[in-house]
Amino acid sequence: MALALVLIAPFPAAARIVRITIESKQPSPDSENALGTAGPYETLTGHAFGEIDPKDPHNTIITDIDLAPHNKRGMVEYVATFTLSEPVELSRGNGVLLYAVPNRGHRITPGAYAVEGESGEQFLMRHGFIVLHSGWQGDIPPRAGMETIKVPIARNSDGSSITGLALARFKDMPSGARTLWLPGYHDAATLDTSSATLTKRTADFGQIIPIASGDWAFSDCGSVPFPGRPDPRRISVRDGFDPAYLYELTYTTKDPLVLGIGLAATRDIISFFRYQTDKSANPLAGHVTHAIGQGVSQSGNFVRQFIHLGFNQDEDGRIVWDGANPHIAGRLLPLNIRFGHPGGAAELYEPGSEGTVWWGDYTDAARGRTVSSLLDRSRATNSPKIIETFGSAEFWSLRMSPDLVGTNADQDIRLPANVRRYYLPGTSHGGGAGGFSTEPPDPLPGYELPPNPNPQAESMRTLLVMLTDWVTKDVAPPPSVYPRLADGQLVRPDYLAMGFPKIPGQPLPDRLINPFFNYDFGPKFNYQDLSGVITVQPPLIRGTLPMLVPRVDADGNETSGIPSVLLQAPLGTYLGWNVVASGYYKGHNQGFAGGFIPFEQTKAQRLAKSDPRPSLEERYHDHAGYVARVKEAVERLSAQRFLLPEDADRLVRQAEGSNVLR
Repeated sequence: MALALVLIAPFPAAARIVRITIESKQPSPDSENALGTAGPYETLTGHAFGEIDPKDPHNTIITDIDLAPHNKRGMVEYVATFTLSEPVELSRGNGVLLYAVPNRGHRITPGAYAVEGESGEQFLMRHGFIVLHSGWQGDIPPRAGMETIKVPIARNSDGSSITGLALARFKDMPSGARTLWLPGYHDAATLDTSSATLTKRTADFGQIIPIASGDWAFSDCGSVPFPGRPDPRRISVRDGFDPAYLYELTYTTKDPLVLGIGLAATRDIISFFRYQTDKSANPLAGHVTHAIGQGVSQSGNFVRQFIHLGFNQDEDGRIVWDGANPHIAGRLLPLNIRFGHPGGAAELYEPGSEGTVWWGDYTDAARGRTVSSLLDRSRATNSPKIIETFGSAEFWSLRMSPDLVGTNADQDIRLPANVRRYYLPGTSHGGGAGGFSTEPPDPLPGYELPPNPNPQAESMRTLLVMLTDWVTKDVAPPPSVYPRLADGQLVRPDYLAMGFPKIPGQPLPDRLINPFFNYDFGPKFNYQDLSGVITVQPPLIRGTLPMLVPRVDADGNETSGIPSVLLQAPLGTYLGWNVVASGYYKGHNQGFAGGFIPFEQTKAQRLAKSDPRPSLEERYHDHAGYVARVKEAVERLSAQRFLLPEDADRLVRQAEGSNVLR
């Protein structure tokens, strides 16, 4: 049953979370089906009320914290939602608090561990984790089921509004759309269009066509003719928007949210549930022995930024996360920036790959910066043990290359002893659905190739258990496994250098990689930390930096990293890229959708299509031969400690029951 509003009393003022409220307490969905020793689970939801000392050295790195309103104690306040999933009998759990960073407000982390027959939540329950989510992204409006945080607006010392430049880009809108929303909370400071610039173009670097200030407005034309009703959060165009173009708006915005508070709030909420011993205040008091942070994609970038900016140490000097797993994340998060936009996704002009993106020490000579590491601020006392995981799409769409080989792409950056890196080859962003089937996957709307089914879930389940053992028992994981220059595994992103086969009727990877630009955001921007103030919009492009991608075999499948069972018993070519079939980015690799090119069933079929890749019959002969190949892969991964026993058995059963060469 739901628990009516429960207030947990405030505790001493020295604490950084001054109180929490629990508004709901219910049995966790599916907990009766989780077969671990932790028993049934319950889910608590509520709010955390916190305050930050703007003068504390742990907090001064927060952009505009000195311009945020202070309470009577000189503190800056925030309110964040949280969701806590815990064993009903906490003593039966494993004692590990898994902080699952929400992605754009959504609680998505358990999905990384879902397989056929078991949800991600059930997997975490079966292993006894306490799972915590909380709001950190201050530009998300409060909504039911979302994790959000209320942070203050920064103002000048005289109380007046702070203004600055903002950039908004609009593409693939419905044909004839008359009005579009501006991103986030970045309202126009003035409705005078002569002080802003709106342009359109048919390609990112094509001819720029200016739109006269009288032909558009900050307004809503949803129910009235142009120029519509004045509105600082929307723009309208006299004759409607044409989806053949991308529209780019540079304008003056005002009243920046102090978004970097989300980093400190996360630190303090975790620290509260981990260290607060007052049982009347903390429902977990005395039951948390270790903490692990895990983020996926955007929230994985949050994990990297959190560690890089020193938030893995709380205001009392205690470690926050003992271990961390940034998954499918290769950049920093544009959160601690005035008028930041943390919901971006590595598109043109978006900050994220500036400055430090590597775990080891590296001198960024190409951009004139000094030696640095993501661990610089935590190295002395509070560096977590890190398992970094990513796949092919991160090379192609999210600029993963400099993390491994720097901005000159000419050397392997050595990993510190507390970091493991595991590459999941041939996977799309987050991996596919898995299984063993020759039935073509359902098409991806708007893409030339069907979706890539190559999964990541089995690897992620194994690696979470591995990270937990490393943190709680000091059992070291296997050495890192990822593509290296020294081994000849990283090459230019074109089919000749990669060794990618020419398959009639199928695209090649040339010119599909998301470019890595050297941006100039102005002198008030802290490039090393991805913090501060952007004064040049759009940023100047000082040059294009090189990037590399993994080498492939004659089938077009990648040869480095920890291949899944499916990749070791392939049914086709599994790609980290795909090609957009229509819209503004037609012909480009836009987004993170990997593609799949299936093998033909027989030699005759593939010869008829001039496909150079051997058919399924040529590879495996029959169904029994395919199952034998799957068993070999399962045994190999198990011996290397990269597959859990229960997943090994399930994968063999799936292969035996599959339709492959039936």
